[in-house]
Amino acid sequence: MGYKPKVDGILEYILYWCSFGPDDHRKGGIVRPSRNYAAKRKTPAGRPNTKRGCVCHFIVKRLIAEPNVALVIYNQDKHVDKKGLPCHGPLDKKAAGTRAMFAPYISDELRLQILSLLYVGVPVETIMQQHTEIVEKQGGPCNRDDLLTHRYVRRLERKIRRSTYELDSDDDVSIALWVDNHRDHIFFYEDFSDTEPFVLGIQTEWQLQQMIRFGNGGIVASDSRFGTNKLKYPIYSLIVFDSNNNTIPIAWIITPSFASGEMHRWLGALYDRVHTKDPTWKLGGFIIDDPSADVLMIREVFQCSVMISFWRVRHAWHKNLVDRCSDANICAELSRRLGEAVSHVCRGTGDLELFEAFMEDFVDCSDFLDYFRAVWFPRIGAWIEVLKALPMATAEVSAAIECYHHLLKLRLLNEKDSDIYQRADWLVDKLGTKVHSYYWLDEFTGRENFARYWKDEWRSGLTSWRRALQIPDSDVLIDGKYAKVVSHKREGKVHTILNPGSEFAICNCRWSRMGNLCKHAIKSTKIFRNRGLAAPSTSLFEFNKALTSILRHPPHDSVIRDHAIALAVCIQTQLTGLFDLGKGRTTSCVSVPSEHQAAANSVLFASDEPVDADTDMLNENQSVSENVFGNLSEMHSVLGEDNVSYGAIGIANDSLLHSQVNKD
Repeated sequence: MGYKPKVDGILEYILYWCSFGPDDHRKGGIVRPSRNYAAKRKTPAGRPNTKRGCVCHFIVKRLIAEPNVALVIYNQDKHVDKKGLPCHGPLDKKAAGTRAMFAPYISDELRLQILSLLYVGVPVETIMQQHTEIVEKQGGPCNRDDLLTHRYVRRLERKIRRSTYELDSDDDVSIALWVDNHRDHIFFYEDFSDTEPFVLGIQTEWQLQQMIRFGNGGIVASDSRFGTNKLKYPIYSLIVFDSNNNTIPIAWIITPSFASGEMHRWLGALYDRVHTKDPTWKLGGFIIDDPSADVLMIREVFQCSVMISFWRVRHAWHKNLVDRCSDANICAELSRRLGEAVSHVCRGTGDLELFEAFMEDFVDCSDFLDYFRAVWFPRIGAWIEVLKALPMATAEVSAAIECYHHLLKLRLLNEKDSDIYQRADWLVDKLGTKVHSYYWLDEFTGRENFARYWKDEWRSGLTSWRRALQIPDSDVLIDGKYAKVVSHKREGKVHTILNPGSEFAICNCRWSRMGNLCKHAIKSTKIFRNRGLAAPSTSLFEFNKALTSILRHPPHDSVIRDHAIALAVCIQTQLTGLFDLGKGRTTSCVSVPSEHQAAANSVLFASDEPVDADTDMLNENQSVSENVFGNLSEMHSVLGEDNVSYGAIGIANDSLLHSQVNKD
């Protein structure tokens, strides 16, 4: 765009014109005398021919002493000529086939939207049709994105069609070339060496923005072993939870192995990247799903609480129970005993002997016992240690991570030729293009306009937890030790749940038989617990235990004590909001603000050994603590088991458990 600088005193005054004006080089158009140019040559420059009399222009006034402050005044914000007619862009019928249809620039956001739609298979014509309809509804083009052209979209489509993942026949060389071409998408890369394996960390600019937006004061969870049996290298995913508690992947790490000592190689680089973008960013909690994860290193890097998710183990046990045990009642009893063993371990009243007794009592169920003894019994010791040391994430978190894992499988592992899964260059290319596009479109408000092109991998809805909240209480029938949930999709269909009230409940629906947490089991469990027919969830038990410990052992330091009380009051205030919402059968994720998280972490790292408070300090805080604790406990009982913020649970539980470990 042309501009006319003018400095008057302390003001900077600049006039900007649209690049298609103000001169009009069309037939009969008006050209300013000072802008005459030489007659057309055989190969004329394209710039003069783009002048079509557009009168869109604005003025920028800026104080030289305050360069960050500017006043923008639009004298004409429509891209029209002096007659008020569109003079360039898709709405200008006379510009068809000319350079005037070309939009000089579009925003990065619109470009990402177009690329995402093209990657998932939406035709060019459909994209342009939807775009033109939107521009017409608003009365014409108002910004540069409104000047999007068919030619530009077609060029992007052609570029995608001609691209290939195999940049070299050697997979390692191809990966290195891909990294060189996509530096903006890489936050960490180390090739194979004599002592270290290959590591590649992928994070696009959009993923970084989601990490900043939803991770600040919130939760980051990990899915550490995706594709272990199919892909050449497994995928370690880091995910955040949006405002609806749906998952968004914020980074993918690809490496041959995930020993506990390898995480330090890339986790610090990820933290440095987000902290460079936003120095105030602070994580509220980190959820792991692998007992070998380096918890101390995670705490050191993010300065946050760490929790454990048991969803992967529960999923494997559930799926193999259904597949290997044909008798439904025996299957339910096996599941119940496993659930009780895990619960006792988390509550500190059980150990390895519970699983040994389990194998002795069900020796007749040889099919499942052989699987359990060969696959899980060698690992159960590590799981017992981590379940005792860390608080368990809630069922809502497990349902969300499980949903992400299933959706990633649909979106990634859908190739006809399975041999391609042994190419790492194919994996990184598809993650950075097509799979990334699906997750971007999940957050795109206009995705409903393209619903006719949806496939299974494009669909993303509520998690099982959220679906369970939509089931009315009246649709749940209690029949002795069983629960039945009436189906709304198929009239007359009733789903039967075995072990209702347990975190290891089994339903006869298709989703549950695949090993997943289904909405029927979640809903029946909530009903049983709300009516006092089942014990509280493990996460709520640990939360109440943490609150009791805070009440009995306030810290010596008065500043830390004040911070702890402020944090408790903050949680109480937010849970009060949940209490009001709970009456309307609605829940929401509550994240603890970063300043209160910092206060909690100051308690965590203030001393390696907790000390008992003296009598005066105990009396000083007793009334406040008892009041807060009493209100929290009362709200928990009304809200239900897993409505408690898993951020708050992690802060309280992990801090106290960490202190207890140091004490022991």
